[in-house]
Amino acid sequence: MAAEELLPGLQDDLIRHGGALFDSGTMPWLGEYGWLPTWIPSYEFISTTRPLLEHLARQRVRALSGVRIHDGIRASGLRRSGRGWQIECADSTVLEADLVIDASGRSSRLRQWLNAIGLTVPDPYTVDAQLGYACRVYRVRDPLPISTGIVVAATPETGVGALALPVEDNHWLVNAVGYGDHRPSRDPAELDQFLTALRDPALSDLVQLLEPASEVDIHRQTGNRRQRYGTSGQWPEGLIAVGDAYCAFNPVYGQGITVAAAQALLVRDTLTGREVLSPHRLQRRIGAVADLPWSIAITEDLRHPSSEGRQNLGQQLLGSWTAEVTRLAAHGDQGAYRAFARVYHLMSSPLLLFHPALLVSAARSKLWGRPPAAPRPAALDALSSAVRQVQSGRD
Repeated sequence: MAAEELLPGLQDDLIRHGGALFDSGTMPWLGEYGWLPTWIPSYEFISTTRPLLEHLARQRVRALSGVRIHDGIRASGLRRSGRGWQIECADSTVLEADLVIDASGRSSRLRQWLNAIGLTVPDPYTVDAQLGYACRVYRVRDPLPISTGIVVAATPETGVGALALPVEDNHWLVNAVGYGDHRPSRDPAELDQFLTALRDPALSDLVQLLEPASEVDIHRQTGNRRQRYGTSGQWPEGLIAVGDAYCAFNPVYGQGITVAAAQALLVRDTLTGREVLSPHRLQRRIGAVADLPWSIAITEDLRHPSSEGRQNLGQQLLGSWTAEVTRLAAHGDQGAYRAFARVYHLMSSPLLLFHPALLVSAARSKLWGRPPAAPRPAALDALSSAVRQVQSGRD
């Protein structure tokens, strides 16, 4: 199969294996300024667990011609070998390569390996709002009145939120998120209490209609970290870093896979001759792909009191305008909603947020007030009703 067929084929595989498919615009989403409308179409969304996604992606990569996967190999070092590289492995074997692409994620040791061979790399940029999340898988017992995900976003004021998504095998994945002292624990009873204390009962209602199918996993390494690779003319030939190995984001924004995919396409175009870039320029272009999501993630995280840094003036001004656009969206302004969705999903430049039509909408709302806010989605009222029926049956 051609490399261009990998992503569409993967989407088909995910759906065949039970991935939940729905329009993200229909998903109940409680943001900082209220519920977003659920009647404005947005983007198709395929929801699965990460193990299924990685398993199917691995199968399709293995089927590509010219690909060989070395199982059970852990890289432990990197050194120059003429014009190429030698990768030292933990089992004492050595692999030779003309080009090394580091896609090893947050655990990447590339900076330390480069420093060890005399190539000085500055410390990365970091913005850590100390977010932690607890994740649990649930099994559906009886038909539910909702088939999309549910989001109750954390805000700087509350410091807590949660996300629930339907996944394969008639299961749901529930993530509780908290910043600083509000990070959830791995105790199941405390997770239930955490969901009950959210500013809307939707997630608590949902889990009461589900059956736990796993233990609670917790994650704490969630800070934004961006390496300074390619910022000087000393970047070596035949070496590239992509994905989280180059720039890792707070996972609550769901941007990492999109950025990695865009960077992979850039590397593909360079290697196939569609673009002619030196490794130094290619690494800089890889960095440019991360610029927008990096700006979104750190600007938002710097608003949280648990973050060590604070927004600069430019970030404060951008944040104020973005907040106004989000308020307009929560009050049913379709232009504001679509602009917010396109920028959030990395489908458009943030310049879209400054479209003249949005400026006119903001001015009109200041003069004559905003229309009524979007109501709580009816599907969540049906969820609450189902919980009451279950409780009355128990009584």
